Formats: sequence, structure tokens, C-alpha cells
Amino acid sequence: MIRITCPHCGPRDHAEFSYAGDATKARPADPATATAADWHDYVYLRDNPAGPHLEFWHHLHGCRQYVKVLRDVVTHDVLASGHPADDLEAGR
Repeated sequence: MIRITCPHCGPRDHAEFSYAGDATKARPADPATATAADWHDYVYLRDNPAGPHLEFWHHLHGCRQYVKVLRDVVTHDVLASGHPADDLEAGR
């Protein structure tokens, strides 16, 4: 079972959350000048890491806020969690 600590609600079961995407990808800074290749990279190209990975989760059945989670995708252990703007590191 995956337990995610919501910064607003405390530790919760992952069933309260909905996966919201890869937190390592950044939208093109200026959408008006972004090329088709920039958008293709942002929308479609993803790494497939083994080990710690930053993700966004939406606390759908709780406070409805977004949470940034550092999760080991091999073991599913949650290593850290916080607000979307937080800089997460393992062990925090």
C-alpha cells in the first residue's frame, strides 16, 4: 500500500489521490513562441526511470490540492512529499 503525506491533511492512503503526471517536465516558457518540437517534447517524451522520480498527485478525495511526491517507482516507497513548488529530496 502506498501512503502519501499530504502537506494539508497528513498521511493518507493513495486511493484518495489521483496521479497527475510527471513533475520533472516544464511547459514551454513562452507558448506563443514554442515550436511544434517543443510541444511534442513536453507532451509525449518521457523518461522511464527506475528508482526515485518526482510526480504530481491530486488529493481528489481530500483537500483537492496538488501534491508533489518523490516516489521510488520500483518499490513504490514515498521518499518525500510536499507542495508543488517544494524542492524535494530523499529523506525529507
